[in-house]
Amino acid sequence: MMRRRFLVRLLAAFALCSTVAHASMGLTELPGLKGDGPVTVFYASDSPAAPVARGPFNPTVAWNGRAIAGNRRLIVLSHGSGGAPWVHTDLAQALVDAGFVLALPEHRGDNYKDTSAPGPDSWKQRPAEVSRAIDAVARDARFAPLLDLNKVGVVGQSAGGHTALSLAGGRWSSARFQRHCEAHIAEDFNACVGTFTLLNGGLFDGMKKSAAIGVLRQRFDDETLVEHHDPRIAAAVAGVPAAADFDPASLARPPIPLGLVTAGRDIWLTPRWHSDAVLRACTPCVRIAHLPNGGHSILLSPLPPAAVLGEVERQLLGDPPGFSRNQLPEVDRQIASFFRLHLLP
Repeated sequence: MMRRRFLVRLLAAFALCSTVAHASMGLTELPGLKGDGPVTVFYASDSPAAPVARGPFNPTVAWNGRAIAGNRRLIVLSHGSGGAPWVHTDLAQALVDAGFVLALPEHRGDNYKDTSAPGPDSWKQRPAEVSRAIDAVARDARFAPLLDLNKVGVVGQSAGGHTALSLAGGRWSSARFQRHCEAHIAEDFNACVGTFTLLNGGLFDGMKKSAAIGVLRQRFDDETLVEHHDPRIAAAVAGVPAAADFDPASLARPPIPLGLVTAGRDIWLTPRWHSDAVLRACTPCVRIAHLPNGGHSILLSPLPPAAVLGEVERQLLGDPPGFSRNQLPEVDRQIASFFRLHLLP
């Protein structure tokens, strides 16, 4: 009898995977809660798909298509600094094919429409925005009947990786960020200043470093450890995360499974002080994927066209010479496998 029940569940799982894999990818936008920006949702649909213009991107989706049942699990994606949903369409497709619904909140003051408050100012509010995105999906009549929100996954890239670490139990402070930048401003310059400028070996590098430290001292001196807990979050993936400001002890044994995706040639967030530091601190963490020749944009697929990026962004997000994006679909599949392992019953 037990073997028969197991076979029935296994056949049902195969049937579900087959149905979802052959479905369209639906796309819709939900209004955010408490003044938040929109929440973009990718999901399985039985409506026909067609290209939809979203800025320079044309994802093939079923716009506002009818949602169909998947594996009943939601994943929330926290985008990077200045980010948009459309650069995560390939990962969205892999997760939808695996049966998940994917929701992307627009992080206030740090998105492609509004870049007024990046860094620690955004990091403080992002985890709560993830929680409210879960609430927004739960309130929507299309998705509420299809989802069990007791076990939700979170995945994030760069600043979104910082969000994932926070939701996995990490604690950080603005003062820790400031001290890191004072100590390592030359080696980790763009982690501290973002896309404002680059060090180029020229006469003005010393002035750039001094000015950056002066601004950081004025803005980020709060020693209060910031944390956010949402009991619905049951697994997290941090891709090339901003992490130098975390208390390592808070990440030593996360209360939920935590996986990392890392890049060996990331020049925006130097791995030594970010992703590698998390892996040194976290005994049970797993490295889901490591691309030794990859840069900071390994979770951006499709990559933003160069024409829409500034000069500094092009250098920080550009793929290193010799890097092949043919590796990225497998990274997406590994992320989906991690969530299947830890979120499905």
